[in-house]
Amino acid sequence: MATGGKGTITGFARSAMQIEPNELKATVVSFLFILSLTFAYNILKPVRDAMAPDWSDVSVAWLWTLNFFFSVIAVSLYSLAVSKLKLRHLVPGVYAFFAISFVLFYVGSRYTTEADFVDKAFYVWISVFSLFHVSVFWSLMADVFSKAQAPRLFAFIASGASIGTIAGSAVTLALANVFGSMNLMLVAAVILIAIVPAIGILQRLKSTELQPGAGNVDADRNAIVHGNPLSGFSQFLMNPYLLGIAIFIFLYTAIGSFAYFEIKNLLDEIDRDARAQIWAGINLTVNLLAIITALFATSRIATRFGLATTLALVPFVVAIGFLVMAVNPLLFAIIVIWVVLKAGNYAITRPAREMLYTVVDREARFKAKPVIDIVVYRGGDSLAGWAFAGLTTGLGLGMGPVAIVGAVIALAWAYVGIRLGRQYDRPDVAGATASSTGVAR
Repeated sequence: MATGGKGTITGFARSAMQIEPNELKATVVSFLFILSLTFAYNILKPVRDAMAPDWSDVSVAWLWTLNFFFSVIAVSLYSLAVSKLKLRHLVPGVYAFFAISFVLFYVGSRYTTEADFVDKAFYVWISVFSLFHVSVFWSLMADVFSKAQAPRLFAFIASGASIGTIAGSAVTLALANVFGSMNLMLVAAVILIAIVPAIGILQRLKSTELQPGAGNVDADRNAIVHGNPLSGFSQFLMNPYLLGIAIFIFLYTAIGSFAYFEIKNLLDEIDRDARAQIWAGINLTVNLLAIITALFATSRIATRFGLATTLALVPFVVAIGFLVMAVNPLLFAIIVIWVVLKAGNYAITRPAREMLYTVVDREARFKAKPVIDIVVYRGGDSLAGWAFAGLTTGLGLGMGPVAIVGAVIALAWAYVGIRLGRQYDRPDVAGATASSTGVAR
């Protein structure tokens, strides 16, 4: 009976989601890992987003600039840790550190009299965490799974993020008014500590089931990524492949920033608790769509049409949305664009983007990747925030003209995705990406 049940599950995983039997355990652990991570983050994300309408566009632009500088400092310290710590300690240490920080914010929120200062500090710190926890996770995924496995498995793993987001948003939606939003920090801290054992499990499964014979499990887990602690900052500038990924992410952040500011301004007359509930509702919608797409469509798009089409699909649809909004600038239009952008990113663009890192070496994955994912991302946020403030506050432009700018950026984003995908799909991609980073396999 048990064997039959196991065979049924394995058969369904293989036919519906293209997961091979030897990959099932590691894929499920990875799925639960990212689910728990995003659950912890999304308990707090609506709380952060609800704070922003209390501040002006210029104030938020300054906070996003602080996000960038704090991100540079955080990534520099992380790169130093990468050069000094064994892999078995590196990733767990990141999540334990953030768990402790949330406990400290909880204490600060209860005993300080400077409420606005704590709110802004929390807004900046959560923004750093929002990229850090996911970037480190996908660095681990690119290290555990191979290039051949990634197009089939990464979309399913990424769907766990959407489920975690739904769960976290639902908790905030239900409990923010009951227990107080800041008290949820302790819940997030406990979750981060609870998921640490999954990291060791994945590192063992890499050598025993996913890639048997590829290396010794203990040697792999005890490895240290030696080299210049700050080499990640130079790698993505010197390597055209990594630079392309950085530009791709930069353009995505610009699109997201424009949409975020538009929604922020349209919610400024609503009280904070209602804003938190509205954002939670939007997040639920986004992630329900993302789950369905990731489970049943993304891997088939990637394996059938290649990564170029997969990376360009969402940017092209978003460009069309901005053009429609330019003609008819309504609140509904910008919300639809936001939903398409975020659902498409979670289900299609993000998994496809993470596949790009399966063909580079560990130094690129654990040093250059955080620079691209966090510093470049926050740099894009900062520049886009000031650009938006300049267009609206400085030039007095409305939603229609801003939407035309958004459409142009989205088309450029699609073009870069096509170029990256074509390079990745080349049979000699390993050599093409190795000019300054080396290759992984």
